[in-house]
Amino acid sequence: MSGAGAPNFAVDGTGYRIAIVASSWHTQVMDGLIDGARATLSEAHADFELIRVPGSFELPIVVQAALHTYDAAIALGVVIRGGTPHFEFVCEAATAGLNRVSLDAQKPVGFGLLTCDTEDQALDRAGLPGSSENKGREAAEAALMTLDTLKRISQPTRT
Repeated sequence: MSGAGAPNFAVDGTGYRIAIVASSWHTQVMDGLIDGARATLSEAHADFELIRVPGSFELPIVVQAALHTYDAAIALGVVIRGGTPHFEFVCEAATAGLNRVSLDAQKPVGFGLLTCDTEDQALDRAGLPGSSENKGREAAEAALMTLDTLKRISQPTRT
């Protein structure tokens, strides 16, 4: 299981504004991912807003726009392999786009884009009852922990 060995999460998100940018395909999986991200941000006392996009391909452009006014973003989506190369194109474009947006903005983007071979694999990662992992929660934790790390290293050290 890829979730084995996950770090312990402990960040106070008070004062942070986070955008949850979520695609609209695969409603059941997306509901679980969004719920996991929301719960994590609420527990950390961060302010957040949910912004919906049509699909995973649209995540990078909307995350880019959100990072103009938010401290970090959490990108949530699901792409399930089909019988055409569409899967590879969408996964590669969305992943590279989110990475570029994060680097260009110098702000964290929690990566919650599921790229699965089957719907069962996606459901198993969605944080639903019976799921073995909660990638929405993990993406929110990663964004908060990275935001906290960037804040800490940007402050001058005292000697």
